[in-house]
Amino acid sequence: MKRFKFNLEKVLQLRQFKEEECKLTLGQAISALNKIENDIKETALKRHSANAQRFNDTMEMLSWENYIVRLDLEAEQLAEKAAQAQIVVEQKRAIYMEALRDLKAIEKLKEKQKQEYRKEVLYNEMNQVDELTASRMMLG
Repeated sequence: MKRFKFNLEKVLQLRQFKEEECKLTLGQAISALNKIENDIKETALKRHSANAQRFNDTMEMLSWENYIVRLDLEAEQLAEKAAQAQIVVEQKRAIYMEALRDLKAIEKLKEKQKQEYRKEVLYNEMNQVDELTASRMMLG
C-alpha cells in the first residue's frame, strides 16, 4: 500500500516558514521594548542617585539641577518610545497569532486526512484478511 501523501504539503511548509518569520519579528520587537524599559529603569536610578546628592557650591548644585532636568526629559522621551514600541509589539503579536492560526488550521487538516488514510488502510487490511479467511474456508 502506498504511503500517506498530504496534497497541501507545500502550503504547510510555506505557513510554517511564515509562522517562524513572524515569531522572529515579534521577538525582535519585544527585545527592543525590553531595551527601552531597561533604559527607563537606568535613567530613573541615575535621577534618584543625582537627587540624593547634596552640594554646598551653587555652581555644582546648578549643574546637577541641569543634569536632573536632562534625565527627566530623557525619561519622558523613553516613555514615548516605550509606548510606540508597545504598539509595534501588539501589531507583531497579532500578525504572529494570525500566522499561527493559519498554520494550525492546515496542520489539523493534515492530521484529519492522515487519520482517514489510516482508517482506509485498516479497513482494506481487514477486508483482505476476511477474503483470505473466506477462501480458506471454501478450500478446506
